[in-house]
Amino acid sequence: MNHIDKLSSFKVTEVELIYRNKVPASQRPLIQCSSDAYKILIKNWDLNRIELLEQFKIVLLDRRNACIGISEISTGGMTECIADPRIVFSTALKARAAYIILSHNHPSGNMKPSKQDFALTERMITGGRIVGVEVIEHMIVAPETYYSFADEGIIPSCKWI
Repeated sequence: MNHIDKLSSFKVTEVELIYRNKVPASQRPLIQCSSDAYKILIKNWDLNRIELLEQFKIVLLDRRNACIGISEISTGGMTECIADPRIVFSTALKARAAYIILSHNHPSGNMKPSKQDFALTERMITGGRIVGVEVIEHMIVAPETYYSFADEGIIPSCKWI
């Protein structure tokens, strides 16, 4: 069998992108500051797990800073979880997000960002610039409080309205 015959018998999977948003744009909550983002995140976090397992989620926003949705990217162990930029940005692109808010919890309750948290934030900001989805916030959440990278000036280009 020659090269041409092999190619003609090769089957390729077709990839189709579909976008369905069940909430009209006019009904999406606006996120105008870090406390707005925290309220939406904590309402959608499993409080039975927040002090047990580390989780990483993203909030997807449109150009008006209206919340398109929240996506859980990963769940890890007691001290870490993996936030794969490929999953983060493929999710954001499929949702047609203009901006994203990164978030994760520290089961220990320690709200101080780690070196890994800072490095991940920079990596995600860089990745976002490449694909055209701006990272406007990274939050560490706990049941009653949060740490905001934007409020601390670590993400200076924050797009709060």
